[in-house]
Amino acid sequence: MKVVLASKNKHKLVEISKITEKFDIELVLQSELGIDIDVEETGTTFEENSFLKAEAVMKASGLPALADDSGIAVDALNGEPGVYSARYGFDDSLDDWGRLELLLKNTEHVPDGQRQAQFVCVITMVTPEGKTIQARGEIHGELLREARGENGFGYDPIFYYPPMGLSTAEMSPEDKNKVSHRANALNVFYEKLKEAGYADK
Repeated sequence: MKVVLASKNKHKLVEISKITEKFDIELVLQSELGIDIDVEETGTTFEENSFLKAEAVMKASGLPALADDSGIAVDALNGEPGVYSARYGFDDSLDDWGRLELLLKNTEHVPDGQRQAQFVCVITMVTPEGKTIQARGEIHGELLREARGENGFGYDPIFYYPPMGLSTAEMSPEDKNKVSHRANALNVFYEKLKEAGYADK
């Protein structure tokens, strides 16, 4: 089944494709089909924003579309940046590293032992037939005080995963794809795909 990934983020395509290899899904970026739309993420939850992106790209392509909405939620900041992780600070001059540094600055006052955080991912597929399949995954850890590791992207260098004793940027891609929020969401998504008859049981 050919499915359009509602994203321009090549990192996401690589990471999701590695996990969906077993799904019998041919995943292509929306840009590969000449689709250049920026969906306004007006939702207040990962579920709402994931659906908005998938639905818009499905309508533009006429193909099933898969969208991922994900971010980091810090307990001491009441779940921020959450759905605004990719726009944290609402400053267009900030890149991924700038947003990471802003989060570190905004959590300087949070003592050790109280720096719990979660990566959250919601995967949504919308089909031209009107079917919606949605799944959520999380990974729980702690916020570091400085960046560690060269792998991954986004907030990976400051997210520490205690069971492995590593930041998610220190993990190999193979190890990260076993435990990440995206992997957890996609595993649930795969079970729902099978239930809906889109994948072999």
